[in-house]
Amino acid sequence: MSVETERRIEQGRRLAAEGAELLAGSGGGAGAEATAAEALAWTARTFGAEWIVASNMQDAVLIDLATRARPGVDVLFLETGYHFAETLGTRDAVASVYPLRIVEATASRTVAEQDADEGPRLFASNPDRCCALRKVEPLRRTLAGYRAWVTGVRRVEAPTRANTPLVTFDERHGLVKVNPLAAWSDDDMAHYIEENGVLVNPLVSAGYPSIGCQPCTSRPAPGADPRSGRWAGSTKTECGLHG
Repeated sequence: MSVETERRIEQGRRLAAEGAELLAGSGGGAGAEATAAEALAWTARTFGAEWIVASNMQDAVLIDLATRARPGVDVLFLETGYHFAETLGTRDAVASVYPLRIVEATASRTVAEQDADEGPRLFASNPDRCCALRKVEPLRRTLAGYRAWVTGVRRVEAPTRANTPLVTFDERHGLVKVNPLAAWSDDDMAHYIEENGVLVNPLVSAGYPSIGCQPCTSRPAPGADPRSGRWAGSTKTECGLHG
């Protein structure tokens, strides 16, 4: 590791600690967290243009908030080659409505090339490997150009996300990670969407509360965990982007 990289990582750890401390007490009341808008304002103030917002295009809540904090912000979209048409349509609609720049992260091989090298339907035979190739590696490569990334991860989404912090240092990628919506409930999301006319992927109203790649996403049973439709029938619960 170069001296410059070490310096950058150390600075990132310091900024993450400062941000976590600052935002932990800025929401009003003892121990209250900052609002999503406050967390994004801190991100824009601290990192200027050197941060990126990750979106799976399920809805544009985080994008709506982020573009208020910094018009023209970069938005990362992982183009896996397996998305629903509705997801791609939502991406295009978002790009036309909000002041932002879409940054598409693609795998080093096309789906056809991957099929030839790894065998067809890798998403079924080895979903962890497929996610690593089509999501995790392109994310790592793209994030290398930024000092911070912002995600829409929320604590209520899954037990694996229950302890999601508002601000942390992402050791895997070597940069600050901000989760402005960490404390938001499903009702909070629905209220913000209604009040602000936020774009939503049409698959949500069709019964898909958690949307990923088409081959690995199904409608959950009524009343089931919203993420139970992701990799249904397997023990896999995360794609590896968030640890």
